[in-house]
Amino acid sequence: MDELLVERRGAAAVVVLNRPKRRNALTAGLMVELAETMDSLDADESIGAIVLTGSDPAFCAGLDLTELAGDADNLHVDETGRPWSRLRTPVIGAINGPAITGGLELVLHCDFAIASERAAFADTHARVGVMPGWGMSVLLPQAVGLRQAKRMSLTGNFVTAEAALAWGLVSEVVPHEKLIATAVALAEDASSVDRRAAATLLTLYDDNADDQTASGLRREYLLAREWRDGVFQSNTIVERGGAVRDRGRSQMS
Repeated sequence: MDELLVERRGAAAVVVLNRPKRRNALTAGLMVELAETMDSLDADESIGAIVLTGSDPAFCAGLDLTELAGDADNLHVDETGRPWSRLRTPVIGAINGPAITGGLELVLHCDFAIASERAAFADTHARVGVMPGWGMSVLLPQAVGLRQAKRMSLTGNFVTAEAALAWGLVSEVVPHEKLIATAVALAEDASSVDRRAAATLLTLYDDNADDQTASGLRREYLLAREWRDGVFQSNTIVERGGAVRDRGRSQMS
């Protein structure tokens, strides 16, 4: 089964994380494939916007903890603090279910996101015993404010779609069955403007953000690398991940 699907919807490309039995958890291979796919779509001038979603029931559960328990390859950290390169094509997150830890970081790297009422969000880095490497410590406070970001990271509590909307993490909550259609309609809207102007504006937003976040991203990278190489305990990762899943189910029931 292909772990990453791409479907054209007019001027939009819909990218689907497709490991439903593993709640679309990210392996080292899937992370590479996702980054390469985003680069390839960005180079296609016929594509005006990219929609990123997951195969139900989850958006993305973060890193594949089973793989991580045996090999830290998918704990790779990069100085860029990004899961994919900077793009000139807008990325719209269509959050169909839980977005946890690394999955939440994927949401934060979308240019904006909408959510199904089934979506939920959590930062469980501290509960699992890893450090973020995709800019969580910088991007989450930008999205929801410093105090709410600290609350999420220091408790690991799950946040509902409605709370995520109130906090500014997503811009809209829609019925689950309308999620992709709504996201594609937004992608078509984004595709209908002057493409060169849109790409230039997106670059301007990203350049301005980089001016504000470069030192924080560098600090996170250095800490994540130090933690991975000196503190991280792979022998407890699966047990901790199971506890996180059980806790999330109890909070969202």
